[in-house]
Amino acid sequence: MPYSQLLPWYDTHKRILPFRGTRDPYAVWVSEIMLQQTRTETAGGYFTRFLQRFPNVSALASANEQEVLKLWEGLGYYSRARNLHKAARLIVSEYGGCFPRSHDAIRALPGIGDYTAAAIASIAYQQPYPAIDGNLTRVLSRVHGIREDVDIPSVRRQIRALAEAHIDTVRPGDWNQALMDLGATICIPGTPDCARCPLQAQCDAQAIGDAELLPVRAAARPPVPVEVGVALVTCGDRILVQKRDAALLRGLWVFILNEGDSTSGGMRKKLRALGIPAHLAAEMGDARHVFTHRVWNMRIYHFIADTPLEKPACVWVNAQELSALPLPTAIKTAKAHALRLI
Repeated sequence: MPYSQLLPWYDTHKRILPFRGTRDPYAVWVSEIMLQQTRTETAGGYFTRFLQRFPNVSALASANEQEVLKLWEGLGYYSRARNLHKAARLIVSEYGGCFPRSHDAIRALPGIGDYTAAAIASIAYQQPYPAIDGNLTRVLSRVHGIREDVDIPSVRRQIRALAEAHIDTVRPGDWNQALMDLGATICIPGTPDCARCPLQAQCDAQAIGDAELLPVRAAARPPVPVEVGVALVTCGDRILVQKRDAALLRGLWVFILNEGDSTSGGMRKKLRALGIPAHLAAEMGDARHVFTHRVWNMRIYHFIADTPLEKPACVWVNAQELSALPLPTAIKTAKAHALRLI
């Protein structure tokens, strides 16, 4: 049995994490959503604060979306927070506030995919569903010697079949978490620490000596650079912010952005199109933020308006109000400039 030493190793070496040791499906759900695209050490603090403010599904469902987004501020990928909120309201309306037990019902909730559904079902309810993420894919491809591109559908199915065949049916949640920990601490990307691995005697890649080459993946496309002008439009001690309705960062508050043109002339044209009379006071510098598929190369400008004209989806706020709004990490440099200006 290639995984016979996995759970004994886990019982001794498992990571101590804020969201470990609970079978509360709500807490498991929140933690798994946060851990998507977020480092474990970063998610821990957010998880604790989130559970303090929203201790159960009903508390989250009754919250205002802006409050949820504000508490999520800095974690990024804000669609996760919006789906979490949407799913909580659905659980209240469809399941009376009780988290569903069925894997298929969990999988049907907004924002939950195969991995998250399996993680919740296995950890909270001890149902034998393998939670196949990057860590599990890497470990299984090395242990079983899979040397084809793991993103090919047939290879993904092969990995899932292997996971389903070997998952511990008595402790499936611990089996999943053990492989997550193994992949995060020993069977890491690049060169793994095979000498410390509890699976080394059964590992095909260790025997062949090509563990650092696995898993096989096609090269990812680099993110597309986008020039973005950022206008900090002030009037006295207030600054103009806009609630974003584009898919990227939807529902968050930003300054006036001009995507595709970061020049001062382009920024002036953007403000004129919005009907915002203002004159350029200074260039504040540059900033950069990397999203999954694009990079914002931002140039920040300070514009001064003589009159705080009201515009659709725009609000004039003071420093205290600005700090209370949910703003994305992408504009943290611009936010720092803004707070100094007002």
